[in-house]
Amino acid sequence: MAAELTNVGNASGVKEFILIGLSDGQGVQEVYFVMFLCFYTINVAGNLLIIVTVISSQHLNSPMYFFLCYLSFVDICYSSVTAPKMIADFLVENKTISFVGCIAQLFGVHFFGCTEIFILTVMAYDRYMAICRPLHYSTLMTRRACGRMVLCSWLGGCVHSAVQTFLTAQLPFCGPNKVDHYFCDVHPLLRLACTDTYVVGVTVIANSGMIALSSFFILVVSYVVILVSLRSQTSEGRRKALSTCGSHITVVVLFFGPCTFTYIRPSSDLSEDKIVALFYTIITPMLNPLIYTLRNKEVKSAMRKLWGRRIESEEGKV
Repeated sequence: MAAELTNVGNASGVKEFILIGLSDGQGVQEVYFVMFLCFYTINVAGNLLIIVTVISSQHLNSPMYFFLCYLSFVDICYSSVTAPKMIADFLVENKTISFVGCIAQLFGVHFFGCTEIFILTVMAYDRYMAICRPLHYSTLMTRRACGRMVLCSWLGGCVHSAVQTFLTAQLPFCGPNKVDHYFCDVHPLLRLACTDTYVVGVTVIANSGMIALSSFFILVVSYVVILVSLRSQTSEGRRKALSTCGSHITVVVLFFGPCTFTYIRPSSDLSEDKIVALFYTIITPMLNPLIYTLRNKEVKSAMRKLWGRRIESEEGKV
């Protein structure tokens, strides 16, 4: 595949792109370097902590935490596609990326982003089954069924990303190579193509829009049904259900809002798109661990037990 992409790049006449990034000011870029390095470190550390906690704890073995573990893994991968390159570029004057690297970054952004959308949708379905059909929950949400849902999420993300990447990579790039973004994305690259991109633009918007809107519709319907069903439950049951659902709804809003704004409409202001993209590529993946741990007593309890055992183990060795 790398050879094919190289051939496309040679045929287009562009072998590398220049990422304009977030700012041209040197002083501002140094501040951005420190700030986004901290954000990325918190993101990786927080999501790794959730993964280790879920895997190590015998009490966090329900489907909800199974999906949360994969969501944290996707968050790490999603940010890692763009953040390290962006952070490194704050320290260099020549912010270049090869044609192949640009297309690979485009694939990664859409692959992990779409996979996250599907996993969030599956998590909403899990909450619907747990709250609205509790008697059938254990028989329907088996580990095998959950594994298949996660696998379908990965496959769906791969198919979506392959379409976006193929449509963009086959365009001719023969002159301008300055990408008005901090990573390679569809809309900025369409601006640089040496041909009419109207059909391709409509296709990529339809592809993204269909996935985002259909998933969002499923999420809304799931939570409307959940909220209606909670009226017949006890106050304690409502409190516990709203606690777990509240975290998920917060993440959905923070992720779907910026994504929908960027990908289901023709892009008119790329500088505006860059700021919005920071939310779903950097900010939301960083906040996810905080949202799920601060509102979840089981996760906080499991973390305390996990690190309590680690400290006792270290003291025993000493």
